Amino acid sequence: MITPSFFNDITPIIMRDPLAQVLGAAENGIIEYTYTDVVKLAGHACPTVAGAYLMVEKGLNALYGEETPLRGGIKVFIKGKLGEGVVGVISNVASMITGATAIGGFHGLAGHFDRRDLLFFVPNMDVDLILERIDTGGRVELSYDPSFVTTDERMGELLVRIASGSADVEDRELFGSLWQDRVKRILIDCKDDSRLVKCEVVQ
Repeated sequence: MITPSFFNDITPIIMRDPLAQVLGAAENGIIEYTYTDVVKLAGHACPTVAGAYLMVEKGLNALYGEETPLRGGIKVFIKGKLGEGVVGVISNVASMITGATAIGGFHGLAGHFDRRDLLFFVPNMDVDLILERIDTGGRVELSYDPSFVTTDERMGELLVRIASGSADVEDRELFGSLWQDRVKRILIDCKDDSRLVKCEVVQ
């Protein structure tokens, strides 16, 4: 899989999964999730996928500090109803990294490692994402707003051509390049801009 080179510059998220350790899937249960991994999951790279990755990363850092986050030990609350807007994209990314699932996840092993009932959809939530540690009850609220990361003015016309079937190879390549340039600016250039992801530990 050949991806834009900046994917390699994005900090991976390291998790500790006791189930993976018990079943011999990962030494000491340590699993590394990269941005490329979530792109594979989503099938594309876009501002939404980038935002979901950043919110989870910043939320885990706020909750765990220097401690390795515990996969399967986190409740995830997502604003909206499953099936509307980009709720499914965000939930898939958050679920992959944290292990949290609703009803369709792993049911556990000998009474342990149950990953169900850890993922919730809350239509009227004030923020975009909440992560909550099961062990301590620590909770972090996160909101994402990439609107200040501007879109190249050429993209609108290029998208019209692509949608109408009149775009040539150069048009498609330019559109993809401009699209990924914005994703790069979100993930790397603007990652630490306080306007992009608001993160607040509330308990």
